[in-house]
Amino acid sequence: MHLIGDSAVVETVDVIAPVVNDPFNFGAISAANSISDIYAMGGRPLSALAIAGFPSCDYEPAVLKEIIKGAVSTLNRSGAALIGGHSFQNDEIRFGLSVTGVVDRERILRVSGSQEGDIIVMTKPLGVGILTTALKGGKLTDSDIGSAVDWMLTLNDVVSAIAVRAGASACTDITGFGLLGHAVNMLRDSSVDFVLNAGSVPFMDRVREMIDSGMVPEGAYHNLRFLEGRVQFAPAISEELKLLLCDPQTSGGLLITVKEAGLKFFEEAGAYYAVIGKVAGGSGKVVVR
Repeated sequence: MHLIGDSAVVETVDVIAPVVNDPFNFGAISAANSISDIYAMGGRPLSALAIAGFPSCDYEPAVLKEIIKGAVSTLNRSGAALIGGHSFQNDEIRFGLSVTGVVDRERILRVSGSQEGDIIVMTKPLGVGILTTALKGGKLTDSDIGSAVDWMLTLNDVVSAIAVRAGASACTDITGFGLLGHAVNMLRDSSVDFVLNAGSVPFMDRVREMIDSGMVPEGAYHNLRFLEGRVQFAPAISEELKLLLCDPQTSGGLLITVKEAGLKFFEEAGAYYAVIGKVAGGSGKVVVR
């Protein structure tokens, strides 16, 4: 982070593998995913550099061109500009952005700082990892996951601005570590607990159907193993639900803690949100009931 007057310049970078078949949509989703870290800090993206790993022997250059076009379409929506980038030969396609943004240094959203009495809010439903795994496994078609694609293309700009106005005590975006992994990260060295109501967590259409069909990404199992001893599950929480809560997201929503009075800002803006729990005094645990 670099300080300039009343503002701070923030930098972030993220690169992912394809989650959909269409190159344009993949580029657009990857860009939204990369920009999300700026929004999670309450910032505004200014510019980006593209990073592309490309197997030139397996794909025509036109594929990479479409990926970049998709990324530019997302950057245009965010108000940021693509100013360059770097490509390299790779065995598989990889694409992402290094993003530069700016944030009011007095209103930076930080990953830690949740306060006892806050409520816990998330701004997109879960299930991207399971649905894209089902797509790769032939259980679903591109049209079947159209709603998930729309969610991945949705920028976190509006909910980020709302979180700042609402005086959020902490914020992060939900990505590869899943809801529970990012919740645990928010509580590092904390004296509060997150008490989550599993029944209030929203999921995308067909997610439960696909997990019943065995369409679970390896990352969900990794996340669940990593969280052993860090999350306290009620006896009624099934193994399937645990995996759902650990499902790795691409371009997921924000996870925010805020005073209950701050909900009016989400309601007034008509933004999607779900209240999934509360912050209680404790020792840095996530409790799932």
